[in-house]
Amino acid sequence: MGLLTIRDSRLAGMTLLPDDFIDYYMPRANGDFVKIYLFLLRSVHKEDANPTLSSLADTFSCTEKDVLRALRYWQQAGLLNLSYHGKERELEKIELLPIQAELQKTKYIPEENTEENNTPNPPQKKEAPAQISSARAREIKDNEEVQQILFFTEQYIGHPLSATDMRRILYFYDVLHFPIDLIDYLVEYCVSRGGRNMNYIEKVGLAWKDEGLTTVQAAKEYSHSWRDKYFAIFRAFGIRNRNPIPDEIKVMDKWMKDYQMPHELIREAASRTVRQTGQPSFSYADKILSDWHRSGVHSIEDIEKLDVQYRQKKGSSGSSAAGFSPEHGSRNTDKSSTRFNENFHQRDYDFDRLEQELLLNQQSEDSDQS
Repeated sequence: MGLLTIRDSRLAGMTLLPDDFIDYYMPRANGDFVKIYLFLLRSVHKEDANPTLSSLADTFSCTEKDVLRALRYWQQAGLLNLSYHGKERELEKIELLPIQAELQKTKYIPEENTEENNTPNPPQKKEAPAQISSARAREIKDNEEVQQILFFTEQYIGHPLSATDMRRILYFYDVLHFPIDLIDYLVEYCVSRGGRNMNYIEKVGLAWKDEGLTTVQAAKEYSHSWRDKYFAIFRAFGIRNRNPIPDEIKVMDKWMKDYQMPHELIREAASRTVRQTGQPSFSYADKILSDWHRSGVHSIEDIEKLDVQYRQKKGSSGSSAAGFSPEHGSRNTDKSSTRFNENFHQRDYDFDRLEQELLLNQQSEDSDQS
């Protein structure tokens, strides 16, 4: 029997795109940057394809500077190597690079570089959303524990998981080595507080990892302790009908953990915030607490000293422009702040009398015209 001739025609007219580009790089990149990168992949295998900055700009209806920004972005991501020549450092060569194994492990994604600078910059690494690779997901998909994790996660959130969500939830199992019961409690905990999206679940899970929580019991004790503190702050703001969102949790953690602010000071800042703004504003309270932190405030007595210093300073300067100090959230009560009211003499008008006079004048004018 003769040899069989096997020909693979599947690749004809196709441009290959690595899975890891789709998993890690594409979700965080500007859409126009992605289009330019795909066009470069296509150009490699296209006859007589020697694009210029001008032709690329024409193709995508943008400027040459926009094209350069896209190329530098992918250079920072480690997917391109750009070569320049001459004193003007004009772009001469674009080299497509493979995705490096170490970049896959760190899931490196650059910040978008908006600097108009032709000098290549060293990459600044940034973590992408926590997830395992597609290849790793395929390796462990038949694992009984993995199937169990995916099943109860879908039951909790109430809908099927996307491929990306699967890789993100399995990150806790395969990379962070969370026990299966801890992942179960993580999802249950987040959903019970209204957090059904994977971003919220990921933030809570990574926070538990940072705290060194490895058991359900430890997570419950931690959650109950911090939840009580969060809701105590919420009550100080007058919020009673909802749970904290991740951004609010982040700023409250900064006050309690980074600043080590006593709870009574956080309540005081919340109270002053509501008095000044008429509403709960975490950004406003954050300004107050950040200034107190820089001033070395550790007690109510320290705040009272700042209040006295502020009133003395405002009194000696005689200024009444703002009448408010964001450093401690108190209103200037100096008499100079009411100078306008003292100098402006308000008048009392008898509107009934004025209306009668207008009517009499109108009748007089009508009589003269007749």
